[in-house]
Parts: sequence; C-alpha cells; structure tokens
Amino acid sequence: MSLLADVTLCNLIVVLIGGVMVQWVQGRVVGKTVWTERLVSLQVDAEIAPFEAGQFLKLGLEIGAETVGRPYSLINAQDERPLEFCFSVVPDGPLSGRLAALNAGDAVFVAPHASGFLTLGEIPDGRHLWLIASGTGIGPFLSILKTTEPWQRFERIVLVQAARLTSELMYRHTISQFAEAHAGQFAFVPLVSREATDFAIPGRIPQAIENGQLEARAGIEFDAADSQVMLCGNPQMLKETQQLLIERGLKKNRRRDPGNVSVESYW
Repeated sequence: MSLLADVTLCNLIVVLIGGVMVQWVQGRVVGKTVWTERLVSLQVDAEIAPFEAGQFLKLGLEIGAETVGRPYSLINAQDERPLEFCFSVVPDGPLSGRLAALNAGDAVFVAPHASGFLTLGEIPDGRHLWLIASGTGIGPFLSILKTTEPWQRFERIVLVQAARLTSELMYRHTISQFAEAHAGQFAFVPLVSREATDFAIPGRIPQAIENGQLEARAGIEFDAADSQVMLCGNPQMLKETQQLLIERGLKKNRRRDPGNVSVESYW
C-alpha cells in the first residue's frame, strides 16, 4: 500500500540520517507527564498511518546538523488521540533528555508508520495472557489493554509491572481502571526491587518466578497448554525470564512455529 493511501502527505518531511532518506511527519507536543526525574511521557498531536496496539513509533529532533530518531512505544490505543509515548531519560544520550525538555507547543518529528510485532495478532490462542514488563516496557501492554481484543480472547489476564522504586510504577490510575472494569478477569502484580513496600513483591521478575511469588499473587500458573506470555523490558530481564519459562515447558513463539513466549526488545 502506498504512503498516499495511509497518511496525508501535506506534512511529510524527508531527511537524511546516515545517508539514508527517512520520512517524518511534523508533530506537536500537547502535554507532558513527568513521573520521576528519569521517566517522562509525552502526548503528541501528529497525523500517522493506522497502527496495531503494541507497536512503536520513532520520535526525532534536529540536533546540530542532523536529525536523531529513536523508537518509543505507543501508550494509546488505535482510536485514541493524542499519541502518547513514555521513555527513560538516558544520561548523556543524544535524544531522550531533549525530548524530556519539550513542552506543550513544541515541535517534534514523528515517523508516519508504526513498527513492531509485540501485538495480539502475533499471539496464538490460549486461556491466560501474561503481560510482563519492566520499566517503560509497560507501554505496549497498556495500548493492548485499552482495546477490546484481549478481554474477548482470554479468560484471565495478568499484568506484571516491575520497577526499582514505587514512584517508577507509571500509569497506576490507568491500571486501576482496568481492574475496576474487568474484576475477576484481570490481575495486576507490581514488583519493586530497591525499596520496601506494603503492596509490591520485592525483588526482580525472574526471582519472583523462581520462588513462586509471581504465580501465587496472580492466582494462576504458567502452563504450556493455557498460557501466552508477552515480555517487554530491559534485556537482562527478558533473557532470564524467557529462560525460566522455557525450563517450565513453555516455548518461544515464532511466526512459523507457534509457542507461548513472545518477546520484543528495542532497547
């Protein structure tokens, strides 16, 4: 399908990045949420092509003589506007700090087409859906949960959110809305690794799988016959968690070889 069929070309911008022509549309920041000094969400008004919940878009800024772009997860569902992105501010990184400094009215480049395969269209059927995230990996799962599809396809849905500190558990109000709207079908399991709380499992996701706390808190178990698991987060968590699940009898989901565990990392 041509770009003309997907998105109006009136605001299409073409720039060179590393000698490669890259297409952008002009976006504008309409809101910002500062969760902590290192975690920020931007709400952006931009005209993009249709996307699937769970995908990501590149954001870009002109920095010096070049345009720098990086991928960030979409928080919003397909029919929601404005677009919303969450990201970590990387110390000395070329882009994230500058994005975090933007305010309402500021311009930002947005890729016109989303990418990524961490979508329900890539997930085989099952009874239980596990959405396991660390840090900003929560983003694609919020987009997915804002749609009707997961609630229609799965009997139980477990959202796991891991952070270092309680203040880094982003979007708690949004998650509480899922729990209220889908009582009995939805379970939320938070983990906090660097401070004591009275509500979160202490430690990291792999540890909580090994010692049984994660499944006990969710009220269901990982099972190759019933479970579909989607993972998004830092590379070490993805590696360790995937290995533990494989040891439990689950297998990686591939397009031509359906399994249980789906992973996408663009850290």
